[in-house]
Amino acid sequence: MAIPTYKPFIHNTFTETGNTFEVKNPFTGEPIAIVHRADSNVLDEAVRSAEQGFEEMRRLSSYDRSQILHKIVEGIREREEAFIETIVQESGKPIRFARNEVFRATITFTTAAEEAKRLGGEVLTLDMAPQTRNYRALATRVPLGVVLGISPFNFPLNLVAHKIAPAIAAGNSIILKPASQTPLTALLLAEVIRDAGIPEGGVNIVPASGADAEELVKDVRIRKLTFTGSAAVGWRLKSLSGKKYVTLELGGNAGVIVEPDADLDFAVPRLALGAFAYAGQVCISVQRIYVHQDIWDKFINEFVSEVKNDIQMGDPHNPDVVVGPMISPAEAERIEQWVQEALDAGATVLAGGQRDGAFYTPTVLTNTRPDMKVVREEVFAPVVIVEPYREFTEAVAAVNNSNYGLQAGVFTRDIEKIHYAYRELQVGGVIVNDYPTFRIDPMPYGGSKDSGFGREGIRYAIEEMTEIRLLAMRF
Repeated sequence: MAIPTYKPFIHNTFTETGNTFEVKNPFTGEPIAIVHRADSNVLDEAVRSAEQGFEEMRRLSSYDRSQILHKIVEGIREREEAFIETIVQESGKPIRFARNEVFRATITFTTAAEEAKRLGGEVLTLDMAPQTRNYRALATRVPLGVVLGISPFNFPLNLVAHKIAPAIAAGNSIILKPASQTPLTALLLAEVIRDAGIPEGGVNIVPASGADAEELVKDVRIRKLTFTGSAAVGWRLKSLSGKKYVTLELGGNAGVIVEPDADLDFAVPRLALGAFAYAGQVCISVQRIYVHQDIWDKFINEFVSEVKNDIQMGDPHNPDVVVGPMISPAEAERIEQWVQEALDAGATVLAGGQRDGAFYTPTVLTNTRPDMKVVREEVFAPVVIVEPYREFTEAVAAVNNSNYGLQAGVFTRDIEKIHYAYRELQVGGVIVNDYPTFRIDPMPYGGSKDSGFGREGIRYAIEEMTEIRLLAMRF
C-alpha cells in the first residue's frame, strides 16, 4: 500500500513543495507518511496569506468566530477515530492517552467558542480632574495581527489547538508550525478547519525546518510568537523575536511532596501514572517525589510494587499500555546515559533502568543528589526519583531547588501546609492532593524561571493575543 502524502496548508489549499521528508512510527520504526516541507519561499507565501487573512478575521463578528470554532469541534468528533489513530501512529502515544487528547481538544475549541463571545472591555470614568469633567472612555481588546505558533511532538492535536483556538477566538490569523516528528495530526486538523469555513489565510499550517522557522520568528510582519517546547529552543527564539509579543511554555521537572496524612491508596497509583504515562514525555510529568520519612518505607514499597506490576509497557495500540516507545531511539539512548551517570555517582535503581531500542523501562531512582541530570534537568522520559525528607519546609525547598517552575503537587490535608506551599513554591501552579500532571484546558497554564512566561488556557491565551485599545470621548 502506498504511503500517504501530506502538504502544507496555505490559504485554504494544500500546497505541494519540492522538498519532502518521512514521518516514522516510533513503535515500528517504519515510515507512515511523506510530508512536503515548506521552504523559505513557501513560508513567505504563508505570511502574505496570513496578512490577508487577518483583515478578514478581525472583521468577523464574535458570533461568526464562535460558529467556526463550534464547527471545528463537530469536525473533530466526526473524525475522532482518524485523529486517534494518527496520534498513535506518528507519536507512539498509547491509545488510552490519544483518545483522551482528542477529547481534550474538543474542550479546548469549545471553550474558545464560548470565550469568543465574551471579548468585552470596560467603560472608564475620566472626570477625576476639573479639566476632564465631561470625559468618558471605552477600553476594549483588539487582535494583534499575524500569530506564529510552534507546537511540540508530545500533544500533536491538543497543543496545536491551544495555539489555533485562541487565535481564532481573538480575531487573529495564525501560522502554525507543527513538530517535524508529528505533523500529520495538525494537517488532518487543517481539513477540519477548512471545512468549518475559516477565511482564506485565517489558519495556515506549515511543516518546516527549525532554521526556516527561526526566519519566521524574525519576520517583522508577525506580531506574536507562542511557543511550546524545550527551554533551550524557547529562549533562543525569544532572543530572535525582536519586538514581538512572546509566550513561552517550556519544560519542567515537576516535584511532589507526600505528607504523612496523604491518602496513599490514591497517591501511589496516581503518582506512578503521572511519572510514566506516555513514557514520561509530558512537561508536567512527575519527576521528583519527596516523601516524609514517617511513611517512607510504606510509600516506597507500594510505589515500586505499583511500577513493577501495574505500569504496562508495549504496543501503544494496546488499551492497557501506559508506557509506549519514546519518540526516537536517540531519546531512549539519552536517558539511558543520564541514568547511568546517576548510578555511577551513587544513585540506586529500585525498578527499571533498561533500554530496548526506543523503549526505556519505567525507572525509579533514589539516593540521588540535586546536581544529577535526572534531578536537575527535565528528563522527559519514564524516570522518577524518590527521596525522603524530615520537615515540610525542607521538602518545599527541595522542590524549589530547580531552574524550572511549571507545576508542583502536594499531598496533605493540612490547610496551613497547603497555604505555605501555595505561598512559597516557585511554580506556575500548585496542585493539592493530585499529581502535578493535572491539567484541564481552560485553567491558566504556564510557569516561571526556565519554564517560560505567559499563560495558556483559552481566556488567558486570548488576553496575550490581544492588546487594549482606548477610546476617550468628550461630551
